[in-house]
Order: sequence, then C-alpha cells, then structure tokens
Amino acid sequence: MGIAGSDVSKEAADMILLDDNFASIVTGVEEGRLIFDNLKKSIAYTLTSNIPEISPFLFFIVLSIPLPLGTVTILFIDLGTDLWPAISLAYEKAESDIMSRMPRDPQKDRLVNERLISVSYGQIGMIQASAGFFVYFVIMAENGFRPSRLLGLRKHWDDIDNEAVEDSYGQEWSYADRKILEYTCHSAFFVSIVIVQWADVIICKTRKLSVFQQGMNNWVLNTGILFETALAAFMCYTPGLDKALRVYPLRFWWWLPALPFSFTIWVYDECRRYLLRKYPGGWVEKETYY
Repeated sequence: MGIAGSDVSKEAADMILLDDNFASIVTGVEEGRLIFDNLKKSIAYTLTSNIPEISPFLFFIVLSIPLPLGTVTILFIDLGTDLWPAISLAYEKAESDIMSRMPRDPQKDRLVNERLISVSYGQIGMIQASAGFFVYFVIMAENGFRPSRLLGLRKHWDDIDNEAVEDSYGQEWSYADRKILEYTCHSAFFVSIVIVQWADVIICKTRKLSVFQQGMNNWVLNTGILFETALAAFMCYTPGLDKALRVYPLRFWWWLPALPFSFTIWVYDECRRYLLRKYPGGWVEKETYY
C-alpha cells in the first residue's frame, strides 16, 4: 500500500498501489495493454509503406525500366506524410475486448513478430506497391510508353546524349522531356502511396475488431489523414518545387487509379478481422493476428 504501507513493505514489494485501491491494478493492466497495442499498430502502419518504397528500385534494376519513384519522394513519405498518422495511433482508444484477452506470453508475443511482418510486408505492402506501379504504367502508357516498351529501356532512357528515344508509337523523346515524364511518375507514385496509406491507417486502428465497432472518433488520426493529403497536394502543386525538388504537378485523374487499391486494402483487412472474430484460434489467427 502506498499510503498505509510501511517503508520496509514498500521496498520489498513488486508493486505499490499509490492510492491504496486494488481497482487500480485493473486500470494499470488496461493502460499497459493499450500502450502495447498502440505501439504495435503504429509499427504495423509505418512498416507497410517500405514495400512500395523499395520495390521501384528492384524493378528499376531487374527489369531495367525508368525509375518509378525517386529518393526525394521517399523522404516526403518517411519524414512528411507518414509522421502524423503514425503518431496519431498513440491516441487510439482501447478496443472493447482488451481486458477479455489472455495475458500475452512475453517469450512469444513480442512487439514485432513474424505475423506483423507478414501482414505489413507480404500482404498490405504488396497491394500498396501494386497501386504505385499501376499509376506509373497508366501515366507512361498515356504518354505513349506501353509496359512492353519500358522493359529494358533504362539504358537508353538515362542516356543524356540520346535525344531521340522512341515510344510505342514512334514518337521521339528528348532527354529533358523524358526526365519531366519520369519525375511526374515519381510524383504520381508518391501520391498513390499517400492514398493507400489512408486505408492502412484506418485498418491499423484495431487488431481484431471491425472499424465499425471501433468508430472513427480519433480526431488526431482523422486530422492526420487530411494533413497528409494536403501535404501531398502542396508538394505537387506549389510553383517552383518542380525545379527545386523535381516534384511535378499531376492531372486530377492521375489521383484516381490508386483509390480502388485503397478500398481493396480496407475490405481485405475487414474480412481478415471478421475471420479472426468468427474463428478464434483458427488458421487465420495463427498466421495473421499480430
């Protein structure tokens, strides 16, 4: 007891109740579980965007295509658009089942485990990368470069002395024009990641419950979604940033191709969490419940 207990008993105790109220133990356990949960959610959200950030460079090397995403735009994501939503998950309220769970095994139920990596990298991250590449190929095709023409084109594309690279229709592109198109793709890939991260931060609100059960009452998170969208628009449309940071403005409809992928992420994870609730202890829980 923190008030009635002696100094000797306090020194020997593993836990001290500052208000001498045994109900505080329950409150403390709930707060500890909430902190652990929200840390997991924030990590899951942050890790997911690594896949759409890394895969463009892998495709650039393996398939020898023009670079889909630049290093500057990656910094925009990691140091800009992702910060507020990731922090906002710390303000998420506890899920209704938080005190009905079994105590976690400290040897197995770690903050980052293989299931969290599997969901973030192998599932949601892959959908996000698909969104980015879809937007990239749409813009390239709209400007005359079909996907088949892009394969193996990197050497000629990046040749500063080559002023006559032909697209799929025989039109010749100078080095300067090619780079403007490439940087426009960088901007579009960046925007597509922001759009799919809308769904990612929403699905990370809960580990098992549906977002309909949890609600959208975390206004720090809601504001974070608006902030990252506004920041992406600011980076794309502010005059002068095309020269300073190589971020080019996008046509309105180039924001749209990523929306179905964002919706797919939300539906996919809602279904996953539905199976978690319907079949506790089942295969889905063993493989995907982080």
